[in-house]
Amino acid sequence: MRQLFKFHGGIHPPECKDLSSTTPIAMPPLPARFVVPLGQHLGNPAKACVTVGERVLTGQRIGEADGRISAAVHAPGAGIIRAIGPQAIAHPSGLMQDCIVIDSDGSDQRIALTPLTHWQDAGDDEVRTFLRDMGVVGQGGAVFPTSLKLGVSELDTLIVNGAECEPFISCDDRLMRERAADIVAGIAIAAALMHPREVLIGIEDNKPEAIAAMQAACAGTRFEVVPIPTLYPSGGAKQLIRILTGKEVPHGMRSTDMGVQCFNVGTLYSVKRAIIDGEPVISRILTLSGALARPCNIEARIGTPFSHLLDWAGMAPDNTGVIMGGPMMGFDLPSLEAGVSKASNCLIAKSRTLFPPRPPALPCIRCGECAGVCPAQLQPMDLYWFAKAKDLGRAQEAHLFDCIECGACSYVCPSQLPLVDFYKFAKDEIWAAERDKKAADRARMRHDFRQLRLTREKAEKAQRLAARAAAQTEAATPAGTTASEDKAAAIRAAMARAAEKKTETGEQAVKAAPSDDAKRAAIEAAMERAAANKAARESAVSTSGGDDAKRAAIEAAMARAAARKAAQSDVVTTETVTASPAAPAPPAKPVIDEAKRAAIEAAMARAAAKKAESKGQD
Repeated sequence: MRQLFKFHGGIHPPECKDLSSTTPIAMPPLPARFVVPLGQHLGNPAKACVTVGERVLTGQRIGEADGRISAAVHAPGAGIIRAIGPQAIAHPSGLMQDCIVIDSDGSDQRIALTPLTHWQDAGDDEVRTFLRDMGVVGQGGAVFPTSLKLGVSELDTLIVNGAECEPFISCDDRLMRERAADIVAGIAIAAALMHPREVLIGIEDNKPEAIAAMQAACAGTRFEVVPIPTLYPSGGAKQLIRILTGKEVPHGMRSTDMGVQCFNVGTLYSVKRAIIDGEPVISRILTLSGALARPCNIEARIGTPFSHLLDWAGMAPDNTGVIMGGPMMGFDLPSLEAGVSKASNCLIAKSRTLFPPRPPALPCIRCGECAGVCPAQLQPMDLYWFAKAKDLGRAQEAHLFDCIECGACSYVCPSQLPLVDFYKFAKDEIWAAERDKKAADRARMRHDFRQLRLTREKAEKAQRLAARAAAQTEAATPAGTTASEDKAAAIRAAMARAAEKKTETGEQAVKAAPSDDAKRAAIEAAMERAAANKAARESAVSTSGGDDAKRAAIEAAMARAAARKAAQSDVVTTETVTASPAAPAPPAKPVIDEAKRAAIEAAMARAAAKKAESKGQD
């Protein structure tokens, strides 16, 4: 008897599974039109590989996988491609997404099936690529491409999830009852690719028929069917891993880091149909329940409008809406014209009897009931306050993203607070902020790369110009001339140009300097004018005596000043005339001839006499 472990919290809501689990899987008629979403999986949407007006067959690929995290999409029925573009999809936002619309011709003509018959001898990469091209993705809710999940090898434990803990949903239950052998064949393929030490199939003990069917199908294999206690949300991946292995997957880690991988039974059923039967994913098992005349499980073609299925099942006239998924984690469909996707597991027609209106929300009384049932061991009341106040930083610190949005806290809240809605809002805000930050980082990176590119181009241009100049210089240099000779020749040429320029400057200075004769003539003319002025004044004013000592001192000072001035003028003139750039000579001593000195003394005497006469008149 295998030891089982318990996870924290959990609740026991009404199951309501008997509404749909008592009848075999049915096949509804084909619709007149299919609306096939291109983005039915996590990652990049598929790229349409057909055109409007083209006729396609059932199973034909109409969308190619776009990259590693993607999966192909196939035609669920034969017909004509009517449109490729935005259409309503099954999403709580009500936003539209690119879809391929096919007008069914009712023939259901199929392409030839191509199974991977040599899968046991094929390489792992070939098998995974084949599954990607056959459109196999997770059908437990996350719709992660199965080809990637199978890329992990040497596991401790491979877990097959058949818990199906959500109320109303019974599609996995009926699948295990009716097609257990196909599921086990899919498990064998996954085990061959991943080489786990053990394979455990977890099924809640409220499904005895499914447990018996799986045990019978696993006879003779090493796969172990493990009944587990019925407790919501035991179907969560982390919770089921805890129950079966005792391992707790911490925040920020993948279960594969701890040697465990988990697959839904519906996913492994699709693996078998793809590899063994060669049939791509064009349908899935889906539960129709709630206020319907014929609640049951059906095998619905991908892209079938929800309205077509609900009308076939006889939706009650007092319907108040339709839930996709379960009542705990599902959402109200904004449009019934959207098509079934690979993530669609249940449609619940609501009525006031099954789903009475929720009472008005009251203030939180901090009773702690939500913390007691949280399977992730969080403090939901704190997360509620942080989300309401938009204190997103503290919400993240309180491990907001560990919340699996199971709805257990909202279910037990006596104040009827829609707690999960607040958590979803906070997560959306954080994701939006991260997207904005990433966009800003990309813009900054593009700017930095542009600056780097411009700098590189500028440097490359300078190198090209330098290389071109060097080539021109080399071409102009005579043959046999060395680099040192070129440099010496350039220096000599520069020195010659400088000497020539200096010589020209000296000649210009000599030409501009006045000669001694010109200077002497100017002085004599000035003296004559001064004498004439004095004579004119003497004719009008009588002569008066003065102080001989004072007059003599004045005459001596004026004579010395005149001598200094004349000496300086002669020095400047001599230096300018005798300067030579080739052989500079020392400055000549000032020389004053006798005639010039006599003229200066006479002028000074006349000036002194004039000044004395002026003072005498005063």
